[in-house]
Amino acid sequence: MSFREVADRVWVARQEWFDLNVCLVGGADGLLAVDTHGSDAAARAVLADVRRLGRGPVVAVVNTHEHFDHTFGNAAFRSAYGEVPIHAHEVAAAATPAAGARAKQAYAEDPSDPHLEEVLATEVVPADHTFSSVRVLDLGDRVVELVHPGRGHTAGDLVVRVPDADVLLAGDLVEESAPPSFGPDSHPMEWPLALEIVLSLTTSDSVVVPGHGATVDRAFVEEQRGLLAVVAETIRDLAGRGVPLEQALAEGEWPWPREHLADAVRRGYEHLPRAQRRLPLV
Repeated sequence: MSFREVADRVWVARQEWFDLNVCLVGGADGLLAVDTHGSDAAARAVLADVRRLGRGPVVAVVNTHEHFDHTFGNAAFRSAYGEVPIHAHEVAAAATPAAGARAKQAYAEDPSDPHLEEVLATEVVPADHTFSSVRVLDLGDRVVELVHPGRGHTAGDLVVRVPDADVLLAGDLVEESAPPSFGPDSHPMEWPLALEIVLSLTTSDSVVVPGHGATVDRAFVEEQRGLLAVVAETIRDLAGRGVPLEQALAEGEWPWPREHLADAVRRGYEHLPRAQRRLPLV
């Protein structure tokens, strides 16, 4: 769980819960924290690791998207470091309160979950510094770029580029420890295009930190983009042939297990233009 330096003044702490990556980018003015974990209690443990690292205070926070495992530590970071700015894409910031409420409801419905109490006790604090396309943050002796490459895992994904270190913090647009997470708010038909933009921000030597799992390289992102494109094109083909939605998951040939793809197929059918969907075959 402690922070490991993956490039010049870029640290990653891979958390046991969710296999989530919390990242720090260091500059002369202090640290930029990227994603804050899934509860106030979990974030306090991260903050203890930040202090042990001994590389200065956190001066800003970034949420790569609105899901609770990336945002529920915001209040703890504010308690530790004052009213630091919290940056996110404008869509993600607006969606954070509702996403937090859904997460709390899901935990409330499972009283056996060991994280129930800490999730329910967490104050939801959405980002208050938003942008629509690109934002540049100045950390004193280096700049960090926040880029919205398009819709994919959510409608408000962003990636964090550290140009001088050739590092890209990809959030859940890239996942290493499991197949990409197609949730009920995902955009499977656009996700491959978003990763094309992500790839344009990398080089053959780039270090890419996914939202969950081990650090990867550009080749891994290229492969994942290709598999996401297979999902999108399979959905397009099934709908174009008139396969009913309720049969599409079973009929398609998929690059990942079907149990991961129910929301992808449903959302894909919803998002396809009417001209690309035929009436269901009888």
